[in-house]
Amino acid sequence: MNSHTFASSGPLRGTISIPGDKSISHRALMFAGLAVGCSTITGLLEGEDVLATAAAMRAFGAQITRSTDGIWTVHGAGVGSLLAPRQALDMGNSGTSTRLLMGLVASHAITATFVGDASLSGRPMKRVIDPLSQMGASIEASAGGTLPLMLRGANPAVPITYRLPVASAQVKSAVLLAGLNTPGITRVIEPVPTRDHTERMLTGFGAKLEVGEENGERIIAVHGEADLKPMDVTVPGDPSSAAFFMVAATIVPGSDLTIRNVGLNPTRAGLLQVLRQMGADITEVDPREVGGEPVADLRVRHAALTGVDIDPAIAPSMIDEFPVLFVAAALAKGTTRATGLEELRVKESDRLAAMAAALTAAGARVDEHEDGLTIHGSGGEPLRGTGNARVQSLLDHRICMSMAVAGLVSQAGVEVDDIGPINTSFPTFQRLLDEATQ
Repeated sequence: MNSHTFASSGPLRGTISIPGDKSISHRALMFAGLAVGCSTITGLLEGEDVLATAAAMRAFGAQITRSTDGIWTVHGAGVGSLLAPRQALDMGNSGTSTRLLMGLVASHAITATFVGDASLSGRPMKRVIDPLSQMGASIEASAGGTLPLMLRGANPAVPITYRLPVASAQVKSAVLLAGLNTPGITRVIEPVPTRDHTERMLTGFGAKLEVGEENGERIIAVHGEADLKPMDVTVPGDPSSAAFFMVAATIVPGSDLTIRNVGLNPTRAGLLQVLRQMGADITEVDPREVGGEPVADLRVRHAALTGVDIDPAIAPSMIDEFPVLFVAAALAKGTTRATGLEELRVKESDRLAAMAAALTAAGARVDEHEDGLTIHGSGGEPLRGTGNARVQSLLDHRICMSMAVAGLVSQAGVEVDDIGPINTSFPTFQRLLDEATQ
């Protein structure tokens, strides 16, 4: 176990660049790996999760190399031409890799076995098993629909119209990816909009995609037997990684920090909206578009926050940012209520229970409910834990980084029992934190 204590610091100042967006990095490798020809990817997030996707795409027959300047080159295998992997695909901790790649295999005449670490092996895969089975794939999972699992693709697969029972961009993407090699038109009905990186990027790679609305619901249709063309992708900075620095600079007095090149896709910008609602001072500098995705530099200055009731409808656009938002709420004046967050109980950890326990240990006042948390803020006063608060990360990278941010505004410091998991999504976190607080 690699424990670390995060203590109160001076203001966060200067300019930092965060790693590339994780969701977009996964998809860039997959879609380039399905295109016929040579694509390049600049700004790829090189965390363990994304490297698991790269390894899997190589096993399917794509040629993927990284040059010394950090540019990745992908010679794709082509839709319909994936090879059967010779051994089990190790997904590590990455739910995104697993669910999207299951979709990919589902409409190819190959068999693949997916395995993962202890945390991933406890996460629900039934949500993708159901639609992919309807398309004709045959899936043998472990008890409870978890990894390890073996998937035999169907060729030809059957196009379906699938209404998402749970707001999940991963399930939507899995069905659309399966649709790429399925004759006819595969449709996904989305009652609540989720992140739309798959739709934006598939269109860029030349897939025929139609997005419409019926009765207030989004309907995404993909035309099968697609022929993807290569494309050069520049990955914007990850808003989920920027979130930790947005909150840290907001709650540490005297801070004035610029975060460069942050992706501001509206389906991901919920945290920005809620922080501003609470009184945060965040300015978008030089808004621009990179590869179909909106991007800007964010200038964040310290501001006093006020508690709010968070609209459950905004949850899908900030589902990964709630742990660090809870830290901001702990420093706000008044009470913050978040509801409709059952989904957080099936992430890398049960993030509601984990954050309630961690923040309580650090000296915050938190009530845990079935579907959310109520946090009574300190009004900007440092968190007063009993001695050196030791929190359990539960192998969850976002719990680690959120509590690192809490440590910056705690009186006695916060000790995180194991900061190893941070490498799955944000390997440069500690270095950037040190740079900003020098």
